[in-house]
Amino acid sequence: MSLYTRLEQRLEAQSDDAGPVRGTYSTGRLFMIWLAANLVVTTLLTGTLFIPDVPYGLVLLLIVGGTVAGAAVLVAVGTIGRRTGLPTMALTRGPFGTRGSLLPVAANVIILMGWSWVQAMLAGIALDYIVASLTGFSSPVIFAVLCQTIVVILAIFGHAGVARVEPWFAAVILAIAAYIFIVAFASFTPGAFGTIQNTPEPFYSPGLVFDVVLATAISWTVLAADFNRFAGSTRASVVGSGVGYTLSTVISMSLGATAMAYVILSGGEAIPFDPVTIIAPFGWLFGVAIFLSVMATNTMVVYGMVTTVVNSLPGKRIKFLPTALVLGAISIIGATFFGLLNQFTTFLVTIGALFAPIFAIMIVDYYVIKRSSYDRDILRPIGGRYWYTAGINWLAIGAWVVGAVLAYVWAYVWPLPFGSTAPAFIVTFLLYLLVSLPSRPKGPITPVGNLADQTDTTTTVRA
Repeated sequence: MSLYTRLEQRLEAQSDDAGPVRGTYSTGRLFMIWLAANLVVTTLLTGTLFIPDVPYGLVLLLIVGGTVAGAAVLVAVGTIGRRTGLPTMALTRGPFGTRGSLLPVAANVIILMGWSWVQAMLAGIALDYIVASLTGFSSPVIFAVLCQTIVVILAIFGHAGVARVEPWFAAVILAIAAYIFIVAFASFTPGAFGTIQNTPEPFYSPGLVFDVVLATAISWTVLAADFNRFAGSTRASVVGSGVGYTLSTVISMSLGATAMAYVILSGGEAIPFDPVTIIAPFGWLFGVAIFLSVMATNTMVVYGMVTTVVNSLPGKRIKFLPTALVLGAISIIGATFFGLLNQFTTFLVTIGALFAPIFAIMIVDYYVIKRSSYDRDILRPIGGRYWYTAGINWLAIGAWVVGAVLAYVWAYVWPLPFGSTAPAFIVTFLLYLLVSLPSRPKGPITPVGNLADQTDTTTTVRA
């Protein structure tokens, strides 16, 4: 038996199953998972985009408002995962059909690939700053490729270990955040932050700030059921993910906005979404923390990409190792496309356009149309309740297309003052509700509950 074959068999035995699981995680455990998840440099740097286009105090209010609104969607989808035991992309079979769900799956892989590229570039820039300050050698592209190569290796061999140590990285980021807040407000009064002059021709409006914050939550919702299906109770799912995500996002984005304001008040050059801009005033140790946090989070992003493809169809198992190698190679090559950093806002708006309608449809379908009940037919490769027409629910596909097109139009053709993500979500929600109500079951119905209790398929239990 070759080394490749032995490695492949080992990874297949260790990889997560897409079938339903019985959760055991407490509220505190879910809280720590979601707290760690979004205490990363991408969220922090998102906060740097808003200053000085929008007043500092208003930015903080919009960060809180957009985060709370997005957390509501995240919690709703995550709780479906808790009740059924299924990950997010498996749940899309409910409204979209067994085959129709491949469209959201494909969109998810594209978005996760984009995230992996962005984070690799940021890790490369942070590492380049550290190395350049010590040796004089500088090549952000080389370091981005190096970082992503390490990430791919960790995603294949060490994702479980990274998941365990990620909360420790979160603790480091929290300590650094406290330090930066202390330095910033010890150097300048809160009133001084409010005196920063706005950009004469700002790119960001208050509505776009809210939209970007909301889209950030939407981007994390693709993993909501993946994490929350391990919750031991609905309360653990709701409270743990809701509070954990809200707290981490508000801290991270507010930290980025505060750091950028500090740089401006100190007379420095404010370059948005640039790690060096905020590393330089606070020291190389901040660069090390950024590098480590990106490596940990990006490992789980790449691993999530691979498992999404591996488990894309019920009853069919795509092999883990070749999938990881192919997607890993693409992610390494893409880490050299540094121009993507200049399109980060467009990237987030694209996420909102693609996934806000998807999650609106999922929430309507589960909580209203299916009345909080997905049965074991959702695990069938062919036939059953979720086969619809040749495996596709064209009503869901049509509602998704309408929502995505409107999100694009409202973002780029006729921009709305309050952004496009929330309106696209609401319109898709109402449209799918209207066209699907005739198929809603009549009479009393008994919720099915966790599918792990009703199926003979192998379940995964996480302690």
